[in-house]
Amino acid sequence: MLAAFDGALPDEGADPVAVVEELAATADVGLSGNVGPRFFGFVIGGALPAARGADLLTGVWDQNAGINSLTPAAAAVEVVAGRWAVDTLGLPAGSTVGFVTGGMMANYSCLSAARHSVLARAGWDVAARGLFEAPRVRVVVGRYRHDTVDRAVRYLGLGQDSVVEVDTDGEGRVSTPSLEAALAAGEGPAIVCLQAGEVHTGAFDDFAAAVPVARRYDAWVHVDGAFGLWAAASPSYRHLTLGLDAADSWATDAHKTLNVPYDSGLAIVRDPTALAAGFGVETDYLIGAAGDPMERVPEFSRRARGFAVWAALRSLGRDGVAALVDRLCATAGMLAKGFEEIDEVEVVNDVVFTQVMFRLATDERTSEAGRRLLADGTCVVTPAVWHGRAVQRCAVSNWSTTEADVARTVDAVRRVVAGL
Repeated sequence: MLAAFDGALPDEGADPVAVVEELAATADVGLSGNVGPRFFGFVIGGALPAARGADLLTGVWDQNAGINSLTPAAAAVEVVAGRWAVDTLGLPAGSTVGFVTGGMMANYSCLSAARHSVLARAGWDVAARGLFEAPRVRVVVGRYRHDTVDRAVRYLGLGQDSVVEVDTDGEGRVSTPSLEAALAAGEGPAIVCLQAGEVHTGAFDDFAAAVPVARRYDAWVHVDGAFGLWAAASPSYRHLTLGLDAADSWATDAHKTLNVPYDSGLAIVRDPTALAAGFGVETDYLIGAAGDPMERVPEFSRRARGFAVWAALRSLGRDGVAALVDRLCATAGMLAKGFEEIDEVEVVNDVVFTQVMFRLATDERTSEAGRRLLADGTCVVTPAVWHGRAVQRCAVSNWSTTEADVARTVDAVRRVVAGL
């Protein structure tokens, strides 16, 4: 693709239609099928029709969603879509929502609020005084947290050495006794990061047990729920999130389970002032006001991300969001059952949500099966390592995946295994 696009910038311009046609023709062979119903690699959703349409309108409108006075429609729709999301997820009423690029920046934004809050409780104004000579903040995490948490910690200037790792069980859930031991072993400000949906197994931390432990040590509790937070919207899977609503902040990707196009993450914080403390600004030329969207996100100028989320939620309704979650989970269960019926294939995780991992008899055969599946082209799964063993991982995230897609995927795995 570099060779196809490379070359010196021409001195003369070109017709816009010709440029777009050239772009489409050149890029075509370098695009993946990640919006397709049998793309189970990484954790990548599709795009609901209403969300896709709203996303196209967003591009055409080309609105700057930084302040209320510049684009009232973009600002208002974020307030409403954020309130709908909070209500659907059963989170505390009045929680504020920042519309960010994805899970990475959602974690960053929430942990920014956490940093401000725990340091303020220790008598330190980080916005005014910075981190030099500030009390050391401990960030207590499980062994199998997502890498974006560590990255956010580095962005925030807390440093990797501030991360305190605690034991987890076989599915990646934080051990509550280990969490308490880690908190008791230190002193000073602390942030506890829990997880709704471990990226390999789909497992959920025991929030009902862990959050009260964190509270005893005056720690801020953050939940990374990139894809799993939406379990709270389903009566059938809400039990996985019991106690989650007692946390202080929550991060999720709308472009995963909710199936909104990319550039759509939600940073949800119980205390609006904690989020604004890090991002709020006053200047005369912006004609800003209290409650501007830029007080809830790291950017000033940005795309109007709320339209697509509003359209997804409006098109689904409360019952539709629950049905979407149920359907994705049921599909994961069907995949797991189909894989287990194939000789030599072992499903290695408890399939509690949308993640399925399988392996063959050896690491070598497992890796080769993955390579041949990609070459086959029927479906996409991605390689990973779990407890030191090679696995192939499936993440069911696309609203359009059907039972027929499951059958074709299982047949492809059976065919590849038989051919090894």
